Amino acid sequence: MNTALPFVDWFRHSSPYINAHRGRTFVILIEGEGMACDHGEQLVQDLALLHTLGVRLVVVFGIRPQVQSALVDANIEPSRHEGRWIADHEVMSRVERVAAEQRLWLEARLSLGLPNTPLHGIELTAVSGNLVMAKPLGVRDGIDFDHSGEVRRVRAVAIEGLLDQGVMPVLPPLGYSSTGEVFDLDAAEVAQQVAVALKADKLILLGDAEGLHDDQGRLLRQMSPAEAEPQRRQAAIGSELARHLSAACAAARHGVARTHLVSWRDRDALLGELFTRDGVGTMITQHRYEQLRPAELGDIAGLLELLEPLETRGMLVARSRERLEHEIDDYVVIERDGMIVGCAALHAFPDDAMGELACVAVHDDYRGGKRGEMLLAEIERRARRYRLTKLFVLTTHTSHWFVEHGFQQADIADLPPLKRDTYNQARKSKILLKSLT
Repeated sequence: MNTALPFVDWFRHSSPYINAHRGRTFVILIEGEGMACDHGEQLVQDLALLHTLGVRLVVVFGIRPQVQSALVDANIEPSRHEGRWIADHEVMSRVERVAAEQRLWLEARLSLGLPNTPLHGIELTAVSGNLVMAKPLGVRDGIDFDHSGEVRRVRAVAIEGLLDQGVMPVLPPLGYSSTGEVFDLDAAEVAQQVAVALKADKLILLGDAEGLHDDQGRLLRQMSPAEAEPQRRQAAIGSELARHLSAACAAARHGVARTHLVSWRDRDALLGELFTRDGVGTMITQHRYEQLRPAELGDIAGLLELLEPLETRGMLVARSRERLEHEIDDYVVIERDGMIVGCAALHAFPDDAMGELACVAVHDDYRGGKRGEMLLAEIERRARRYRLTKLFVLTTHTSHWFVEHGFQQADIADLPPLKRDTYNQARKSKILLKSLT
């Protein structure tokens, strides 16, 4: 067997995302632990790959573990309050030195271009600078935070100018003030504020955890800010989870279309989240990326792709493109991130106050998520809106499912005359009927 085939198959399925991400602006935060671990080199290679695919990247990096190590080496125990250390002169001197070292390390890796290396032949320019303006946290609860600060303003026009030139801005968790001072900032806040200021298409937070989980430990693929808020409140103050959730929810509420929580521990997480349909982490968004809606002519290709395997297995009657185009207003679809994963149709027989529930289909990869029930409920709503009193279905494979949802065995004589005349005796489809009154 050709071992390249799985990769080729993945590459084909990723092509819609390659096209969709080209020219888009992504802000990516790599926490300090991700920079320090063995996966740092891999992450840099993935950043370079995204750049070559036309993604406009802004990279923000954290430095907490590196600064903590420098403080331990210097026998310095920083004071802390509300999850932030007090950046006095001793602490701030280490913060500045570590930030410079990490920036140089990252820029050096982005410059790597030797033969037989992943970045060979890639011309990538990384630029840092005074692109984030800051202000001091000041005195809170009677405690002076000294040079610990928060973002005051992002110089979005300057960053946009760099992106327009094909440059990758690289931002440390530092900010500059009009008084000429430097402040220690929370890297997650920097990433969030930059993403909002740029109206970025994505904010990607690479941290320790792969995402959020429910009470049973199952990964939550998608959440709204309101749904994520309880976990943010329960997280320890100053913890990475609290900081990332605060940044993700704020970004989503201020216009960033999608924020992704993924783990730097998974060497494939960044590309897996961006180039597979379901991703590998948690996405926080104000907009649902799976929706039930009326079908449109632009959905024909997706419908054909969804229905073809079921038609081949004899579960559905084959439908031509022309027939789908003619009946498109009868259909509803479930769209998941640009892919049609479910559909159903209502063919009305108004003279008989009856409707046919037809072409109920859910993609094999997306069964078990109550999508069939969603489609049925929508068709029933439509039928009642049209003042239909009965719904019938012809099925060869799934009669039990329909019976479980209120349909009863019926006979050909119960069908509307027009449907009775076209009933296919060769298929021997079972006839099921449901009253809507």
